[in-house]
Amino acid sequence: MELAKPRVDIGLSTNDLEPMLAFWHGEAGIPFDHLLRIRRGQDQHRHDALGSVLKINHHADPLPDTPATGYRELIVARPGLEAPMRLTDPDGNQVTLVPPGHQGVTQIGVRIAVRDLAAHRKFYTQGLGLTEETPGAFRAGETLLILEETPDAPADAGMQGRGWRYITFQVFKVDAEHARILAAGGREAMPPTTLGTTARISMVRDPDGNWIEISQRASIVGSLEAH
Repeated sequence: MELAKPRVDIGLSTNDLEPMLAFWHGEAGIPFDHLLRIRRGQDQHRHDALGSVLKINHHADPLPDTPATGYRELIVARPGLEAPMRLTDPDGNQVTLVPPGHQGVTQIGVRIAVRDLAAHRKFYTQGLGLTEETPGAFRAGETLLILEETPDAPADAGMQGRGWRYITFQVFKVDAEHARILAAGGREAMPPTTLGTTARISMVRDPDGNWIEISQRASIVGSLEAH
């Protein structure tokens, strides 16, 4: 995968905006960047996590009570820390602030629970084209994706519900990357679609059903042409 931005973004969903913003701005220290109105009843509060976007998607309608996805923890490198600091936001999402370089995290890391590490290794290397830096840890630009095999990982992770729901890769040509991922055995969740003048995006799913957004964002690559 040819990344247009050498960092991975991560999105969560919530119904309780104010306490969530207070936590992420204050306790976690992740600065707000801007508001993106997705659709009627859904606003995305975008925060700058060392160049990655933390997307806090606020839904006006009640979110369904669905199981957690495999995305279990956001790890953020924080200069000046001497030891990891584990935090939990008001919805129960885990975030850990760590000294830069801790377990290979120099920018951000995402800890992902998986049922079968071998199947995900094949998907992340052949489907997404990432490099396995250490066993179970895959480098995507500056971001580290840390996969851990566990029996409580989801079998069919859903997009709807509270908590961590998806990660995003920014690419130059979403159609070509989407087709390549499917050819390598990835599952399609949403074909490439243009969102006004903002972005052209698609969605794929990993072997456990976790959702992954592939995005060709105009503000990054300058064009939304499909080919």
